[in-house]
Amino acid sequence: MTTPSPAGTPRRVAVDVAVIGGGVVGSAIARRLAGADLSVAVVEARSDVGDGTSKANTAILHTGFDASPGTVESRLVAEGYHLLGDFAEATGIPVERTGALLVAWSEEELLALPGLREKARRNGYDACAIVSAAEVYDAVPSLGPGALGGLRVPGESIICTWSTTIALATDAVARGAEVLLEHRVTAAEPTPDGTLLRTTGGDVHARWVVNAAGLHADTIDGLFGHDRFTVTPRRGELFVFDKLARPLAPLIVLPVPSSRGKGVLVSPTVYGNVMLGPTAEDLDDKTATGTSATGFAFLREKGERIMPTLFDEEVTTTYAGLRAAVPGGDYLLERDDERRYVLVGGIRSTGLTACIAIAEHVAGLLAAAGVDVGLRDDLPAPPRIPNIGEAGLRPYADAERIAADPTYGHVVCFCERVTAGEVRDAFDSVLPPRDMDGLRRRTRLMNGRCQGFFCGADAQAALETRGASLLAGADR
Repeated sequence: MTTPSPAGTPRRVAVDVAVIGGGVVGSAIARRLAGADLSVAVVEARSDVGDGTSKANTAILHTGFDASPGTVESRLVAEGYHLLGDFAEATGIPVERTGALLVAWSEEELLALPGLREKARRNGYDACAIVSAAEVYDAVPSLGPGALGGLRVPGESIICTWSTTIALATDAVARGAEVLLEHRVTAAEPTPDGTLLRTTGGDVHARWVVNAAGLHADTIDGLFGHDRFTVTPRRGELFVFDKLARPLAPLIVLPVPSSRGKGVLVSPTVYGNVMLGPTAEDLDDKTATGTSATGFAFLREKGERIMPTLFDEEVTTTYAGLRAAVPGGDYLLERDDERRYVLVGGIRSTGLTACIAIAEHVAGLLAAAGVDVGLRDDLPAPPRIPNIGEAGLRPYADAERIAADPTYGHVVCFCERVTAGEVRDAFDSVLPPRDMDGLRRRTRLMNGRCQGFFCGADAQAALETRGASLLAGADR
């Protein structure tokens, strides 16, 4: 169940494990631990799961081919690639196995390709192949002139990050976890048998606390008496192009990494769009998710070099996400036995791929401290998540489904072909939306060309009536 901040006197919650942070990593950890004989609560500051860093990234399911060999990150990304792939198949999370192509635009980048292939092999990924310039243009004819060669990475895939977090959190609840929304942690007081978390939604007592707070992991770490790292918010701005641009990007086009960073990519999305970005700008403000003229100019310059015809298409929207950058270049996964506390920090964009493997790692840390994390025999089947990807059969096109329930034939968002039945299902779900963004993430409503100009008023009415207003229209 989900619990918002109560209107009256805040109630006190007592659990075996409190997971601070309801992003994709926190939700995965809660799911894993709730599968054991443990009481678990997700303590989330915002009004929805996946509403922070998890909602705004490049949404790539990584093979881990380019990770730094020997790091914790490289191991967990490689493991997580298969674990999340299996979970996505079981739950219906949209995934498209597009593959990726690193494109070399200079002699220096061309010479770097053998080293990248060898790096992939050291990370346990043997499927990379160096290809000629002709093969590059055969794969992506819309690339700009001047490509000298490339490196194929056939396992790279695109995924729906929104559905991933929702599926993990839904499964956590099905296993017995509680999701405490609008519970921003303000203090962590030691007790004889754990920690009392003071939050804006009431007190939470836990025998163990797992800090998966993302951008705010350093602040939470400080509440437990540590001063070992600082999270720098790294802003990544992106362009999202109209669906008519999709044929230009049949796969993920990656830059060859250099000393200046990983650079800008062009990628299809599971929603049928094309994405260009991200930038990489270190900031001081952990709330600075606005876009900038400087970022747009940078993306336009890079994009016109990579794929000039892309800018003949319309930009549907732009957005910016903040990644948690920390010194050292690796995940920070540490256990404090004295405070019964586990730090899960420094999780960059690869955390989407690694999330289930990170959860297994955290379970291992707790097991080493004597916590019984063995999975129960009576676990429920994984939940099936509504398909919001373009590759699968959407409700508006499913004649059999419409015949059984005509609300799936009543389109309320024509840009994204979202139906009244899907909106109803979102409000009837275990984790219903509580604002417009939450409704967007569950249905794609307002996500298309008009950005809610047509359906925005109906969406607001749906929030106020939990979808009843749209269903009334479907009956007419």
